[in-house]
Amino acid sequence: MEVAAADDETAFALQEALAARWATATADRTTRSPGEPGVRLRCYLDLRQTLA
Repeated sequence: MEVAAADDETAFALQEALAARWATATADRTTRSPGEPGVRLRCYLDLRQTLA
């Protein structure tokens, strides 16, 4: 999953929320595109798990 957010704090907060529900391979850094606002974060989710 690729997340676009205004800043690192927001991107990592969303990643933590996703990791609380599904198995997640978390990222430890975000990326920025020169000349574009915000950051991007890519993490991998296992959405096949059933939620309790």
